Amino acid sequence: MAHPPPARLRPRILKALAPILALVSLAACSPQQMVMRSVADELASQGQSAENDLELAREASAFYLKFSESVLRPQPDHAGLAAAVAGGFTQYAYAFVAFEADRIEATDAKAAQRLRERAARLYRRGRDHALTALELARPGFRQALADPAAPAALRTEQLALAYWGAAAWGGMISLSKDDPDTVADLPLAIHLAQLAWRLDPSFGDGNLASLMGSFEMARPGGTRARAEAYFDEALRLGQGRSAGAFVAKAEGIAQPAGDKAAFLDLLNQAVAVTDAPASPLALANEVMRRRARWLIESADDLF
Repeated sequence: MAHPPPARLRPRILKALAPILALVSLAACSPQQMVMRSVADELASQGQSAENDLELAREASAFYLKFSESVLRPQPDHAGLAAAVAGGFTQYAYAFVAFEADRIEATDAKAAQRLRERAARLYRRGRDHALTALELARPGFRQALADPAAPAALRTEQLALAYWGAAAWGGMISLSKDDPDTVADLPLAIHLAQLAWRLDPSFGDGNLASLMGSFEMARPGGTRARAEAYFDEALRLGQGRSAGAFVAKAEGIAQPAGDKAAFLDLLNQAVAVTDAPASPLALANEVMRRRARWLIESADDLF
C-alpha cells in the first residue's frame, strides 16, 4: 500500500537544539513538567525541512526520533509531538527501510524480508504513539473505531495524529500479509483515515487523498474508479509540486491495471518535479524521485 509520505523527516537538529538546551538550562528554577512541555512544544513546532540529501536526512532522523520519543514518553498526550514522532517513524520506515527491502528483493530475498519485518515494527511504533495520544484525549477512541457509526469526530488539533496513525497502520498491514490479526485491522485504519478526511480532505496538500486512494484499492469492495478519483484529487492539490502524488497513482492505479505506458508517464512526471529554493517538500520529493527512478528501471520486471 504505497503512498507518499509528506515532508516531515526533520534533519534540522542543530536548529532545534539551541532553544531546547536553553529550556533545559532553566530546569533548576522551573518545574520539570513545565520544562519538558516546553521542550516538546519546541520539537513539535520544528518546520518542514528543505534538506534534499537523503543520507544526511537518514542520519539526522534517527537522532531526532530517539530524542523526541524520549521527550514524548512522560507526556504521551502531547498531540503535536505525538504526531511528529508518529510521522517520523512512518516516514523513516517507508523511505529508508521498506524501500531498501524493495531494492534488494531480487538479489537477497531473506535480507529483504528482515528489512520488511523491521519496517513493520517501525510502522507499529508510529501508529501506537498516534493512537495513544488520541485515546488519552478521548477515552474509548480506539474502541469507537470498530464501529463506523460511532460518534468519533476529530478536533482540528487531532488531524495530524489521525493521518499519521492511519498511514502507519496501513504501512504495517501492507507488510504483514501473513499475520491475519494485523490484516484484520484494515477497517480500523480506514475508519481513522476517513475521520481525517471528513475534517479536512485537503490535509497535507494531497497526501491524505493519496492515502485514501491506497485504502480504497486495498479494502474489500473498493473500486478502481473511486480510488482513481482520490489519486486525481491528490494530483490537483499537489499542483505539480508533489512527486509523491504521481508515484502514488502510478503504483496505485497504473501498475495494478497493467498499464505500463501510464505507469512510466506518471513516474517520469514525478522525476521531473523540481523544488523551489528552500521548499518544505524538498526531502519528500527527493525520496519519491528516488523511488520513481527505481520503478522506471524495474518496469520490465513489473509488467
